Amino acid sequence: MLAKRIIPCLDIKEGRTVKGTNFINLRDAGDPVELAANYALQGADELVFLDITATVEKRKTLAELVKRVAHTINIPFTVGGGIKTVEDVSVLLGSGADKISINTAAYNNPQIITDIANAAGSQCVVLAIDTRQEEDGEWYVYINGGRTKTDTKCMDWARRATELGAGEILLTSMNHDGTKAGFAIEITRQLSDALPIPVIASGGGGTAEHFRDIFLKANADAALAASVFHFGEIQIPVLKSYLASNNISVRQ
Repeated sequence: MLAKRIIPCLDIKEGRTVKGTNFINLRDAGDPVELAANYALQGADELVFLDITATVEKRKTLAELVKRVAHTINIPFTVGGGIKTVEDVSVLLGSGADKISINTAAYNNPQIITDIANAAGSQCVVLAIDTRQEEDGEWYVYINGGRTKTDTKCMDWARRATELGAGEILLTSMNHDGTKAGFAIEITRQLSDALPIPVIASGGGGTAEHFRDIFLKANADAALAASVFHFGEIQIPVLKSYLASNNISVRQ
């Protein structure tokens, strides 16, 4: 069995790491370069950097900050935010990113998934899906940093993106984001079981048990979290030891 991955996420706004609840009420969580270096030392398997306002503010991801973070870590590094072209991807890969995450731009122009996969390889393309379960029980895709609801169902978009060349899905439940009440087991399991590519679960991780459950009950390939790591509520070495004690394969 492939080792399950633990991935801290740096949500970046105005050069600082921030964290909110249900995509709102942002608060400062520290310097991204310092946090990144600390996570690499703690044994994080990968790091995700999301410039969360780049799309809304219609600007590029902060390439210089990406470069500074990349120079401090020795683990795979995914960067997202404001990416619209293959040229944008080239800049970020040149700045030290190993993979790129696309969300709104891919939804608005699905061909970009194939274009990036052809240029850099599918393994480089992480499709981020922000999704919310509505009153009808269905999970719908949201874009523009969670500000705009679409009529597209999460599973339908995930399947299409996979066919277009996405190499991984970063699935964030907006219902669970920042609540620390547990990951979205049901929708994560649906995608994990249906798709031939890895699924990263995001949104709701608050305890070691939540990480255990998303791996055992939803078969996620990786679990991403932010505030519990940023504010020292969960230490990555302790979490990995706990998971290993529950017969979950992790890199120590």
